Amino acid sequence: MLLMGWDLSRAAEPTPASATAPLAVPPTAAQLFKQHCATCHGEQRTGGMGPALLPESLERLRKAEAIKVIGQGRPATQMPAFGGVLSEAQITQLAHWIYTPVLPSPTWRDEDIRASRTEAIRAPAASGTSAAPEAKPIWQADPLNLFVVVEGGDHHVSIVDGDKLTVIHRFVSRYALHGGPKFSPDGRFVFFGSRDGWITKYDLYTLQVVAEVRAGLNMRNVAVSGDGRWVLAGNYLPGNVVLFDADLQLVRSYPATSLDGKRNSRVSAVYDAAPRQSFIVALKDLPELWEISYNPKAEPIHDGYVHDFRMGEAIAKNG
Repeated sequence: MLLMGWDLSRAAEPTPASATAPLAVPPTAAQLFKQHCATCHGEQRTGGMGPALLPESLERLRKAEAIKVIGQGRPATQMPAFGGVLSEAQITQLAHWIYTPVLPSPTWRDEDIRASRTEAIRAPAASGTSAAPEAKPIWQADPLNLFVVVEGGDHHVSIVDGDKLTVIHRFVSRYALHGGPKFSPDGRFVFFGSRDGWITKYDLYTLQVVAEVRAGLNMRNVAVSGDGRWVLAGNYLPGNVVLFDADLQLVRSYPATSLDGKRNSRVSAVYDAAPRQSFIVALKDLPELWEISYNPKAEPIHDGYVHDFRMGEAIAKNG
C-alpha cells in the first residue's frame, strides 16, 4: 500500500544507525594537547618533563619545524613521534595552537622558584661519610683551556679539551640554552640558562650537575657576579629579575616596574659589571637601565626627593 508516496510496508524497518547518530565532533587543539601533551609540558604549557610551549619560549622555533617535531619526534630526547597517532591536520592544528598566548597569563612566584630547586646528591665516600667535592678534575687536560660547546640543535653540551680538540664529556642540557654559559671566577663551575627559565649549575671538575632551579617561565639570560657569590636571572615572563646565591638558593626577586609602580616591563638582559661590583639590567618596555650593586660598601640610593644628600637630608635606600 502506498500513501502520499511512502511505502507503508517499509515503515517499520529500523533506520540505519549511521543515519540517526550525531556526527562526531573533532577534538579541538586544546583537547588534543590535554590528551597527548599536558603530561610532559604542563596543563598551562609552562613545562614539566618537557619544555614550556609558550609563544615567548618558541620564538626561535619556526612553525614548520614545530610541525615536524610533533610528527617525527626529537632524537635523543623523550619527545615521541605522533605521526602515527594524529592526522596531519591535527598535528598542524596543534602546532599553530601552541603559538597562541595562554589566558590568563601563567604566573611564577617566589614559592614556585623555591619548590623547583633540585640539588644533586653526592655518592658517599668509602668510609661512609659524605664525599667532599673533588679538588681536582677527574679528567686529564688543562682546566684553564676548555671549550664549553652549547649544541642548540639537539640540546646537548660538550666539554672539549682546548689543546687536543677532543670531547672530554657530552651531556643532555635543558631546552634551548640561551645567553651563553657563565663561569665562576675559579673556572670550576659553569651556569647555563634556558629559554624556559631553568638555571643549571654544572661542576666541570666532576662532570655533573650540582643544582638546578627555575627562575621564571621565559628567561633571557643569567649573569654571575665577579666575586662568584651571586647569580642574577632576567625574565620576559614574569617580567622581573631574580637573585640567587652561588648555590642557586633564592635570595629575592625584583619586579621590573617603574618607580611609581604604574608600568611594567620585560627584562631584555642582565650583565655583570665586575669593576663596579654591580649587575646591570636592561629593560625592554621602559626607558631605564638599572644597576644592582653587590658591593657591601655601596653608596645609598636616592630615588626620591633630595634636599642635601651630603647632610643626610633625604630618604635613601641601601645601595
